[in-house]
This record gives sequence, C-alpha cells and structure tokens, in this order.
Amino acid sequence: MENLEKYEMCWLEYKPLGNKEYCKRWENIIVLENYYDVKPCLKELKFFFQNSLGLDLKYHKNFIDKPSLIVGRLEKIKEVFKPAEDWNKLINDEGFIIKTLYFKENQRIIITGKTFNSLIYGIFELIKRIRLKEDLNSLNIIENPKVKFRMINHWDNLDGTIERGYAGNSIFFKNNKIIYSERLRDYARLLASIGINGIVLNNVNVKKKEVELIEKHYLKKLLKIAKLFGDYGIKIYLSINFASPIYLGGLITADPLNQDVALWWKRKVEEIYDIIPNFGGFLVKADSEFNPGPHIYGRTHADGANMLAEALAPFNGYVIWRAFVYNCMQDWRDTKTDRAKAAYDNFKPLDGFFDDNVILQIKYGPMDFQVREPVSPLFGALEKTNQILELQITQEYTGQQIHLCYLGTLWKEILEFDTYARGEGSKVKKILKGEVFGNKNNGFAGVSNVGNSVNWTGHDLAQANLWTFGKISWNLDESLERIINEWIKLTFGDDKKVIENISYMLINSHRIYEKYTTPLGLGWMVNPGNHFGPNPEGYEYSHWGTYHRADFKAIGVDRTSRGTGFTLQYHHPWREIFDDIEKCPEDLLLFFHRVPYDFKLKSGKILLQFIYDSHFEGVEEAEKLKEKWLELKGKIDKEKFERVLEKLNQQIKHAKEWRDVINTYFYRKTGIPDEKGRKIYP
Repeated sequence: MENLEKYEMCWLEYKPLGNKEYCKRWENIIVLENYYDVKPCLKELKFFFQNSLGLDLKYHKNFIDKPSLIVGRLEKIKEVFKPAEDWNKLINDEGFIIKTLYFKENQRIIITGKTFNSLIYGIFELIKRIRLKEDLNSLNIIENPKVKFRMINHWDNLDGTIERGYAGNSIFFKNNKIIYSERLRDYARLLASIGINGIVLNNVNVKKKEVELIEKHYLKKLLKIAKLFGDYGIKIYLSINFASPIYLGGLITADPLNQDVALWWKRKVEEIYDIIPNFGGFLVKADSEFNPGPHIYGRTHADGANMLAEALAPFNGYVIWRAFVYNCMQDWRDTKTDRAKAAYDNFKPLDGFFDDNVILQIKYGPMDFQVREPVSPLFGALEKTNQILELQITQEYTGQQIHLCYLGTLWKEILEFDTYARGEGSKVKKILKGEVFGNKNNGFAGVSNVGNSVNWTGHDLAQANLWTFGKISWNLDESLERIINEWIKLTFGDDKKVIENISYMLINSHRIYEKYTTPLGLGWMVNPGNHFGPNPEGYEYSHWGTYHRADFKAIGVDRTSRGTGFTLQYHHPWREIFDDIEKCPEDLLLFFHRVPYDFKLKSGKILLQFIYDSHFEGVEEAEKLKEKWLELKGKIDKEKFERVLEKLNQQIKHAKEWRDVINTYFYRKTGIPDEKGRKIYP
C-alpha cells in the first residue's frame, strides 16, 4: 500500500509535547488481548508515543510491577480486576471506560469496553487527553455514544469526481478504478477519532457506471477497503440504483413486489456478504430528481425499502432510505405548489409500515441544505420509524469551502428544536436518542467535505465542521465551546490568542454568511447547477419562476394554513407561531410568509431596509474575520496561515458581489432607495 500523496493530518498531527517525563511512566502497556485483535489500537498508541513523546512502548502480556497502561475488553479486565464486574451496566457495546487505579501500589490506567470498537474509541480519547495536557492521575471517564448510527456519506463517483465536492477529487476512486492507499488508513483514523462507525463510499445519485459497484469484480476490490475501515470500527455501505435488477440482472422490471426482483436482490445480497462479511447495507435515493424507485410501479416507499430490508436482514444489514423526495418538474408558479411539503406528504402516511432494519434519512430542513430553514416536520411526525438526521458537512449552499462558514451553531439549533410531538421537551436530539418514541436505530449522516486536497477539506478551518459533526453525533449534548476549543488546541496549539480569535471566527461565521447572502429564511438566490454565487432569480429546473416569488410589492412564500398549508405539518404551538406573521421567528419570516417590502420588523426597520443593512453588515463582518486572522500571524504555521488568508480574501470579494447583486436586484425591483444613502449598485 503506497502513499505517494502529500497531505496533512488535521487534528491528528502528533507534534512533540512537553510532558515527556510525566508520560514516561505509561510507556509500559499490558495487553490482555491477542495482539492482532487490537493491533490498530496499539499501532495508534505507538505512533503517538513515538512522535509526540519520543518514547517506545513496551508490550507485556502479564502484569509487571510498574505503572502501566492496561488495554483489554471488559470480559478480560474482569478476570484480573473483580470490581470491574460492576462496570458492565455503565456502558453499551461501543462505550468505553478509562480509569486511573492502583494495583499493588502501582498506578495503572485501564482502557476498556465491551468490544474492540470501544477500545479504538478509548485509545483516541486517552491520546486526546494527553495532548490537551489533562491530569492522568485521577481519570474516571465513562462515555457512550448517544445514537447507534454515526455515518459519513460520500458523494464520490467512480471517475474520481465528487458531486458537491470542494476539496479536490475522490480518495476512493479514479478513472473508474478503486484506489487503495495509505491515505485511506489515515482517513479511517480521522473518522474513528471522532466516533464515526459507518461510511457510504459512493454518490447517492448512482449513475450507470456506479451501478456496477455491487458486481463481483468491484466487490473483491472493496473488500480491502472494508477490512481497513473495519479495523477502526467503521462499516462500509454502498449507494445503489433501485433499477439495478434491470441494469445488471437483465430483468424487465424492478417492481419490489415482483418475486423475480426480490429473489435477484436476495442473491445479490448473499454475494455481497460472501465477499464482504462486515458490509453495512445500502443507501437508497429513489423517486426523486430522476432516480428510479417503487413509484414507477405504483408501489410505496415502504414496499421498496422493505423488499431490500428482507434481503439484508439475515446478515444484520440495513437499508437507509432517503426522504429527499419531491417532484422536481412541478410548476413553481402555482401558488399551492410547495416543495417543502413533499417529504412529509410522502412518508408520514407510511409511518409504522417500515421494517425495523429500515432507517429513513431525513434532511434537516424541508428543502435542500439552505443557509437557514425550519427543521423538517418529519422529525416529530414519524413515531414508529427509525430516523437518521442528514446534515451537509460539505458547504454546497454555504460557501463551498471557499467561505468560512462553521455549521456547528446551526446544527445545535436543529438538535435543540422542540417538536412538541409528545408535549414540551420533545426535542430533535431526544427523538434521535430514542427518548421520545423509543426507536433505537437512529443516528446521523453527514455529507462529506473531504477530498484529496493537502488539508483534506480545501479550507483549513472547514476541518472544524467535520470534527464537530463527529463530536455531536457521539454526544448530542456536548457544548460547542468544548468542541471548538478542543479542535483548535489539537490543530493549532493552545496559545490563548489563537483560541480566542479562531473561536470568534467560527462561532460568528454562519451568521455573517447568512447576512450577506440570504437572510430571513430567504434561501436559494444562487446560480443554478453549481449553486455558487448570487443569482436572485436562479431556479434549478427550467423557467418556472423563482423560489422566493418576488415582485415589486412583496417577497416570500405564503406557507401558512391560508397558503400552501405547510405550517399544518407541525405540531401545536408551532402551527400557530409559524402561521402568525407577528409571532413567526424573523430568521424564517420569508420562508413562511409573503411579506410587503414596507412591513415593519421588530427592530422598527422596514423589511427592505433590513435586507439592505444586512448585506452591508455582512461584508463588514467578513472583513473582520480577516482582521482576526491577521492578528495570528506568526502564531500559525506559515503555509496554513497563507492558505486561510487567501480564502478569507476570496470570501470578502464574494461577499461584496453578493451585497451588490442582491441589493441592486431589490432596488430595481421596488424603486425603494436605501434610507442611509449608500450606493446600492455599482
């Protein structure tokens, strides 16, 4: 396995530490397992101790009369330490325990869990604590992931391109071939260090060539990748084309209720597991944006998903079925047409009809990863269906990893949203944890922002989005302050000014981006196709109007009970709040309401003046991001500093373009000038 690329290691850059003598007592490691079963754990420890501490680990099978690390599954630990029998109830299958204890006067650190996967997570946690210079004398760490599925979705194509990829080409595919390199192992390490346990390798839009990935000649090559990621507790999944029985099997139909179709899938699944025993399952995008699905045959999404689930069930495999379903060719000029309603309309009637190894993957909002949308009403509506929250780590509509736009603040708002499905307190995070409806096969899916660029994510600070996704997937209650501070320290060091400035930049960046692009829930206004740069009347499909329906009097979509009826998909009291223009959160005003330009906001400003001001403020605040970064010159690695500075300069340039294009559009549409007398258009 060659490694010919030059690339950095994000937060796993093991640089020399100053606490060598303190850690020297832990260079002895007692391994209560077969060496090869825990090889990835030991390899990580060895690599860290050598690079950061200049120490060589000494492995022992039996206890020695010295301070040491002890690594082993709980069943092994209990054999030598009786009190550990009570630890079983403290952790789930992926949870881990790290404790500092004393055996015969010697201090020991125990790292344990029920499975080998839990040992991987525990090792990375211990390494992190050492790097953060935490006290090892009294460790008492008990951690469990709060959800079962913590997945990364790659939209990589076999030719090496990535749909919505802004960090170079695929690390998995090139020229219709599978790449196997040392970089994949390093990627597995990165993902395991943040608790990811599943990865979809290929694009959800499965093109004709990608259909072949479930054929034997590709599966044999994918086995090596499955083994590699499996060493780090990560299962691989594949996106499939629902019409594969036609494309690959020579059948004349893909009807899920057709016995020949069901039999074809059962045989295909058997073949997959015969080659890749630890295969995770399928991701399916069906009946949306020209992807084939069960509706072609008059069947439901439950019919399609359950047919696949039946084939996968004997192997403990899962079907992850995307709820991103809508008619992309609908006439947007019809005032009753509303894409936002589509997911609920398609899937709410099917609640309770899906098999237990089917999971609906639901985008956070009802539209398409806009800079701000309301939380999808499907969260809170599906009481008997497993759910995965889909977030977009890659910045399709949020600056495409040219602009700094930290998404953790948005994701936290989504998780804290109270659906009121079972009364007050029915937050999205509690639904995902199974505390509201009792469903346990829930989790997260993040659309990857990784490519083969030297820093993995194109923009060095975009690494924070990948880190944060993993951290909140593991612990939905973790504070953003801790998540951000740890990432900065592990990536850039613990200089106080560095932590202060980068924290400021991250925390404020999403709101800044929102200000100079599409505030008030406006959304879209981007160029069709590439979704980058301002285009006030850009629409994805043909000439059928705009999403915002602006004219010279008003802007926005009436999604109230009097309009499209979208608000009726929410529980009380959100129905009434979103329905009332005076009560509706102003961040979402233009998403839910059609509003005259002279409508007075709570600030006292009229709507149009707010839009003008917001875009000017956004540019000024984007410039402040650059000022904050410049203050760190000499404190940041020179190459990284210059790369980020170049991105910030581009961001300011683009922010000005957004300001000028959007403000000019509204001035020409309405004839209403800026009350502050600023030049609205170039």
